Amino acid sequence: MTKIKIVTDSSVTIEPELVKQLDITIVPLSVMIDSVVYSDADLKEEGKFLQLMQEAKNLPKTSQPPVGVFAEVFEELCKDGSRILAIHMSHALSGTVEASRQGASLSTADVTVIDSSFTDQALKFQVVEAARLAKEGRDIDEILSRVEEVKNNTELYIGVSTLENLVKGGRIGRVTGLLSSLLNIRVVMQMKNDELQPIVKGRGAKTFKKWLDEFTSSLNDRSVAEIGISYSGNPEWANEMRNILQAYVENSISVIETGSIIQTHTGENAWAILVRYHS
Repeated sequence: MTKIKIVTDSSVTIEPELVKQLDITIVPLSVMIDSVVYSDADLKEEGKFLQLMQEAKNLPKTSQPPVGVFAEVFEELCKDGSRILAIHMSHALSGTVEASRQGASLSTADVTVIDSSFTDQALKFQVVEAARLAKEGRDIDEILSRVEEVKNNTELYIGVSTLENLVKGGRIGRVTGLLSSLLNIRVVMQMKNDELQPIVKGRGAKTFKKWLDEFTSSLNDRSVAEIGISYSGNPEWANEMRNILQAYVENSISVIETGSIIQTHTGENAWAILVRYHS
């Protein structure tokens, strides 16, 4: 039985113990802050990246892992004859999935590369499912079909308190129907069909609260398998959301600070709710 190893990129927001337990390989992106390049892997300490971003003269810039790095990682992982499944963040957010495909074609490994259509903990849902099934010895087709099912039953919502980072990072073009002049506005968006689509915009904290009320009432008719909450900046609102949403899901809700890759584009005091429904 060929062993299958799971690879992803560091835009995933995931508990370190899960990475270890399920033997997941994370290929780090890099972030340039005022001409200094950091590996995302070195910015995991709580609040560290946010502080660097606040002190920086310019907005940090993120870079996908080089093709050669993917090729090396794949080459190393296949030494024992394993197959590899690499699951990455949406192509709409980064060229990482394409770099992974090119790396795969340069290596001798048997690699399947897929686009999760998401990022953050929504990417985690697919990666963890794949890694659990791989550990159970399931074959690649079964894993791919199950990952697709998880993807089709996942929703990603993100709230930002400023549009400045999205505008400067060039991601606003992918956020349809928002004027970049309205920088100090709170926006809740949903990632749908590889695109960030605004659902609600307004000023003040009530914008987020009102959306959460509506979202929570929509869960009454749904069967929720898993919820993740990610945040940048102060965790207070994230914890408040957890307290409200926990009643709708059996599994404990993970509240995790998102990584430098996402924070670069969302700015401070952003949050995401990632939901996976039972299929």
